[in-house]
Amino acid sequence: MTMLDGPLDGIRVIDLSALAPGPYCSMLLADMGAEVILVEQAGRPRGRRDLAKDPNEERRRYSSYALGRGKRSIGLNLKADEAREIFYRLVDDADVVLEGFRPGVVKRLGVDWQTLSARNARLVYCSLSGFGQTGPYASHVGHDINYIATAGALGMIGDYASAGRPAIPVNIIADFAGGGLMAAFAIVCALQARERTGEGQYIDLGMSDGSMSLITSALAGYEGAGADMRPARHVLNGGEPHYQVYETSDGRWFSVGSMEPYFYANLCRALGLEQFIDDQGTSDLARREEIRSAFAQVFKTRTADEWHKLLNDVDVCAKPVLTLAEALQDEHNIARGMVVEVPTPDGGVMRQAGVAPKLSATPGRIRGSAPSRGQDTETLLESLGFDAESVASLREREIIA
Repeated sequence: MTMLDGPLDGIRVIDLSALAPGPYCSMLLADMGAEVILVEQAGRPRGRRDLAKDPNEERRRYSSYALGRGKRSIGLNLKADEAREIFYRLVDDADVVLEGFRPGVVKRLGVDWQTLSARNARLVYCSLSGFGQTGPYASHVGHDINYIATAGALGMIGDYASAGRPAIPVNIIADFAGGGLMAAFAIVCALQARERTGEGQYIDLGMSDGSMSLITSALAGYEGAGADMRPARHVLNGGEPHYQVYETSDGRWFSVGSMEPYFYANLCRALGLEQFIDDQGTSDLARREEIRSAFAQVFKTRTADEWHKLLNDVDVCAKPVLTLAEALQDEHNIARGMVVEVPTPDGGVMRQAGVAPKLSATPGRIRGSAPSRGQDTETLLESLGFDAESVASLREREIIA
């Protein structure tokens, strides 16, 4: 039996991306055994790349420690011919190239799909962008909030008391789920297809597309039944009292998701509000508000931990809303291996999210800390046949870093 260090052992990924979606994609691939080589800019960062001017620089730095885990780094100035030749030689032995530039940039740099696939016909090339490579919005700038707005996802999310105003759900929908995770899925699909055809292919992944895919069920509900999921008007976004969050006596928040009649009845009994058992899903908005108000009053009589024990003992779908600090200390998250300690490039240690899929025969694992910029440049150049004198010359001229 062949022993694999993860299901993607032997796959080499060249990652040109910088912002969250691309690095998250390649982090997932690295956790599953792929060799990921980050191609980072040589020379001092300027303009939008200059994180020293970014008020969120510290947060971004620690984020890069997590997203960069288990990867290697080479610094290349791809605007220079010599750097592009080095990049081409890396790609000749690569399986995947991932890029996250605005449409047209890789063509100007000479590292586009057409150029690279002519050298390596087995290459899988993934372009990860906001709105994709085609369509009226392809050239438009944006961030997660704009992509989920276009997809229809943002318009479904809102607080009960917000009067229909959408709530901003951090950047997990487009950047991480619709972007990075969807890109990793697409890359693995293309690699599987290559096993059968012997040929690579191009992947055009727009985060707005990925976000729209995530709301497949909501779109089907609208098309089939005309149910437009407006903020706090649908059972799944806070429109009903049995799928809601409530404040507890200690000022924390508590989630309830008692969708099925059995769980809802258990919830009403546990709260001492049996009179509402037959009112689940009522179309009477006044009655619905009466139930929600009654639930809210009762939840304020106990702490979140007390409700957690009481409700789970009587088979109710209910859990405290954890802060990040609490999630890192939660016994279930720890038991599942979802809280791990990983070294950082500066010699420290930080807690990170572990590997989510639990594969029995070829499990993923974290293969070390994130690299510092250009940490592996010399080693990679040596593997391509460059001697020390050539490397020193390239570094002096800021061709490499």
